[in-house]
Amino acid sequence: MKVGLYPGSFDPITYGHMDIAKRALKVFDRLIILISVHPTKHALFSAEEREDMVKVVMKDFLDRIDVVVSDDLTVKQTKKLGATHMIRGLRAVTDFEYEFQLTHANRVLESDIDSIFFMTDNKYSFLSSATVKEIALFKGDLIPFAPKYVVDKIEEKLR
Repeated sequence: MKVGLYPGSFDPITYGHMDIAKRALKVFDRLIILISVHPTKHALFSAEEREDMVKVVMKDFLDRIDVVVSDDLTVKQTKKLGATHMIRGLRAVTDFEYEFQLTHANRVLESDIDSIFFMTDNKYSFLSSATVKEIALFKGDLIPFAPKYVVDKIEEKLR
């Protein structure tokens, strides 16, 4: 069975994240969505809230997806959870430069874990969780960027 791991903060999950996950499911039999808890980043949502949002918006795929929260090194978690590949989304050249460096560092740490890159769909090429949060702070319309459940959670959090 081919198992891929899709790591990210998912703070919050967006349509761009969902697009990458659905496309990864065409390549892998099983997908682990790894919600990373980074000790130096201040997240809008707790790990538990992010896990809930991912499970709700990806509910149609939960028979092939596991959602895991981790504060460990992603490449170590990938190996520990039995995945052979990390899935990463690329929006622009700047993403490539960062991912290129990260992939090589990961190869030093775990040489048998490889990365697979999916180019983001054109309609999501500008989209990031940070963009969604900034639009929310200025009370902009979030419906084009994230599912209603996520939009409701953002609005509730910012009240």
